[in-house]
Amino acid sequence: MAERLDHPFRSPELLQQALRHRSAGTPNNERLEFLGDALLNLVVAEALHEAWPRADEGALTRARSALVRESALADLARRLDLGARIELGPGELKSGGHRRDSILADALEAVVAAIHLDAGFEACRAQVLPWFAPMIAELPVGKAEKDPKTRLQEWLQARQRPRPCYRLLDTVGDDHARVFHVVCEVAEPALSETAEAGSMRAAEMLAAERVLARLEAK
Repeated sequence: MAERLDHPFRSPELLQQALRHRSAGTPNNERLEFLGDALLNLVVAEALHEAWPRADEGALTRARSALVRESALADLARRLDLGARIELGPGELKSGGHRRDSILADALEAVVAAIHLDAGFEACRAQVLPWFAPMIAELPVGKAEKDPKTRLQEWLQARQRPRPCYRLLDTVGDDHARVFHVVCEVAEPALSETAEAGSMRAAEMLAAERVLARLEAK
């Protein structure tokens, strides 16, 4: 399987920190997450730039966004079985934090940073590229799918219907583990779908995707 975490850490404490959520105390993975986010974007952008020599900036940007979005990183973290290894505080353990997309994605980013700090950028890239290579190969060259909110708006505009409306219904959880509950509503035809995620944007995307699926099924 391509998705494996098999880097031999010279400094195991880096991996330990990368897998420690803020709820479990300090040092935790927040700073590593910041660095890992930038590293992932660079590695994926470089891979796309090489794989798609004729794609324009817009296509490259959409493809990168699709590959490094929270839900995609969380799925990859699950394939690497990171959830079972994340150290969480009692509250997050009780609420099933090891299954939450935001926590899984953050942990993956932190692990990428830990590899970079442990062995340098080349080792980091060598570990990360095999995770994303199959996903890049599956994307239509130069035609990465637009995000659900954009596709929903374009579907409605093409039929001269009002734009969708997004509303925040509720937020739950501590500041470091907030869950957003959002509704997406369209007027013609009148229907709505709700969704929840670790960020407002992710929740809106998921709700839009559900509305679009219903519209396309009609």
